[in-house]
Amino acid sequence: MIALGCDHGGFALMQVIKSHLEELGLEYRDFGTYSAESCDYPVYAEAAARAVASGECDRGILVCGTGIGISMAANKVKGIRAALCSDCFSAEMTRRHNDANMLALGARVLGDGLALKIVDTFLTTGFDGGRHQRRIDLISAIENAE
Repeated sequence: MIALGCDHGGFALMQVIKSHLEELGLEYRDFGTYSAESCDYPVYAEAAARAVASGECDRGILVCGTGIGISMAANKVKGIRAALCSDCFSAEMTRRHNDANMLALGARVLGDGLALKIVDTFLTTGFDGGRHQRRIDLISAIENAE
């Protein structure tokens, strides 16, 4: 199950992503927003991130105008490693090396075609583990020290 969250700036791209996920037969839970009316991205970032952190959803996809704010908000939730990606290489490497569990996209930065390729890369790439697990553990230690 994939958690989805967006603000008004990401609403149109999220509709494209939802259609794409449906075509692929992938289940998702939409945490909003549900229109292009102005809203506050932290509300939707938190809802989707908590679903991923709790294990209710395996991964998440977030979209706002730039992807920056929504990724920052999601990363405040313990256990979340949200990565803002604007290219397929970054999406691949954040999965392989960082075990990112949420992808953030900027709707005003990316075209639909590239965004969908980034989504596909993020969803189909696994975590390499090994030496990278040690680094993920160090990130968790920082998070738990607060």
